[in-house]
Amino acid sequence: MANILKRFGDIMSANINALLDKAEDPEKMIDKYIRDIEEDMRNVKAETAAVMATETKAKRELSECQDEIAKMQRYAEKALTAGNDNDARRFLEKKGELAGEQAGLQQAWDLAAANAAKMKEMHDKLEKDLENLRNKRDSIKAKAAVAKTQEKLNKMGTSVSGAGEAMAAFDRMEAKVDRMLDEANAMSELNSETDSIDDLAAKYDEDNAVSSVDDELAALKAKMGL
Repeated sequence: MANILKRFGDIMSANINALLDKAEDPEKMIDKYIRDIEEDMRNVKAETAAVMATETKAKRELSECQDEIAKMQRYAEKALTAGNDNDARRFLEKKGELAGEQAGLQQAWDLAAANAAKMKEMHDKLEKDLENLRNKRDSIKAKAAVAKTQEKLNKMGTSVSGAGEAMAAFDRMEAKVDRMLDEANAMSELNSETDSIDDLAAKYDEDNAVSSVDDELAALKAKMGL
């Protein structure tokens, strides 16, 4: 019983969360605590039931003794009424013996009743403490579930962040390719413009050549009188 009470005292006087700080799996650890305490509670119930049974037995024996004393008193009175002093004396002697036993039985019952009251009070308190632990277990499990969910979200967030970085890298690559394409198109356009000017210049060069021949042909005709 002392070990059981010490276990309850240690757990109930401490912060259950602090007891679980070093546990790899707080949910499994608190379940183990609860199972151990529930086993202890079964022992407490058995102890309490035994003490209460002792108190009930002591009370019954005291009550039976008191009934016998009252009965001896009635028999003594009846014997006196019948004029039998010797019978009355014997009944009174028995009553005296029973009175001596009554004192011991009264003391035993008082002690048993006190022990039963203490055990019942202790039992009820431990039952309440156990219920508080069960509620605390539910709270801790709920927090653990939230923590696990948050951990998953954090891991997902890391993955999403990595995907975002990859996307940004692809965006930079796309921008670089676009810039290269723009530069190539610009160069192509410049090359096209250069070719047009050269072709145009050549055109005019050919016109100038034709014009010179025409002038020379006209001058030759004038000289020849044609």
